[in-house]
Amino acid sequence: MPKPDLLTHPRANRETTLGHTVVGYEFKRSARRTIGFSIKPEGLVVSAPSWVALKAIEAALQEKAVWIIQKLGDVHERHQSLLANEITWADGAQLPYLGAPLTLQLLPPSLGRRATSALLPGAPTPTLQLALSGDATPAQMRQATQRWLLKEAQAHFTQRLDHFALQLQVNWRSLSLSNAATRWGSARIDGSIRLNWRLMHFDPAVIDYVVAHELSHLREMNHSPRFWATVRSVMPDYAALRQQLKVVSVPRWS
Repeated sequence: MPKPDLLTHPRANRETTLGHTVVGYEFKRSARRTIGFSIKPEGLVVSAPSWVALKAIEAALQEKAVWIIQKLGDVHERHQSLLANEITWADGAQLPYLGAPLTLQLLPPSLGRRATSALLPGAPTPTLQLALSGDATPAQMRQATQRWLLKEAQAHFTQRLDHFALQLQVNWRSLSLSNAATRWGSARIDGSIRLNWRLMHFDPAVIDYVVAHELSHLREMNHSPRFWATVRSVMPDYAALRQQLKVVSVPRWS
């Protein structure tokens, strides 16, 4: 499928040249009092009151040209990043697991429905054999992989919670897995910990930072200097690991 040109809105009804770039934009008349510009995932949208002449709108576009081109470029980069992180759900597909590539492998038809999804022992690179036959649909592959990752996350997080709880001298009571889009974890004063299963895409050290972060909240339910000192006591390089959560992209589960 061709990639959309984010400098041309799919519902473009006007176009202009900003610098050396031709930009197709969606133009709307509205009840607003001023000319408005918005950069959406599809492209540029311009709104203006009915009494504003097209000549004035063009002048306003030229005045905002640098900002518009920059923002459209930012949207394009984000779009390309999302495309790069899409998983192609097919035999041989790869996704990050604990910071390293994990290859998905469908089992032979005779074994697919009798086996369980598991890491393939002795494989030259980490390989997950899915308990699915070769005619499995992308949706079935996604569901089977997610089920396996959820099980792995529960076990891995539990082990790391026990490890850091002992060091921090805190008690955690329960663990639940989150599917949040942006939040990696949370903690409640009663010892309930919630961690995002997508953390399993990251290097184990990054997971350890999130675990230590949430357990530190059981001592300091805030982000005060004392809280960060608590995190630092068990994760001296927490700042670098925290940054990885912001800059490393995880796959899109679509």
